[in-house]
Amino acid sequence: MNLLYHGSVVIVERPDVQYGRPMLDFGQGFYLTQMQTQAVQWAKRKRVMKGKQDAFVSVYRFDYQSAFKVDNFRLLRFRSYNLEWLNFVISCRSGNPATERYDAIEGGVANDRVIDTVEDYMNGVITRNQALGQLKYCSLSHQICFKSQEL
Repeated sequence: MNLLYHGSVVIVERPDVQYGRPMLDFGQGFYLTQMQTQAVQWAKRKRVMKGKQDAFVSVYRFDYQSAFKVDNFRLLRFRSYNLEWLNFVISCRSGNPATERYDAIEGGVANDRVIDTVEDYMNGVITRNQALGQLKYCSLSHQICFKSQEL
């Protein structure tokens, strides 16, 4: 059983995959992380963006083993910042996600340390090899985006 965290300006008792914005790293869905400090940062950022007073971290228990027993559970997992991750994130952030094939997508976050490289590659400022060279020095953060409400 894993603990997963979600940072927001409200306490989220029942996650809703339809609520998230569509042009994020892994497309529209409900985003969580195994890293509590990262969820706290997400909550604080959302509080500032939305001009709210409060920030909350909701905590959930998720059993990967049970999820894999669900018929046809489809998890896409990126274990590093690699070319596959880079192309997938660019596709999602460009509004062309190929995410409907998955119930959940897990991998690194295009956070403040990573997003400049992603955007430079998207805009043709750096080559694929330069982007991958820069990404290999970034420590992998964590996010999981649930696409299916059934989990």
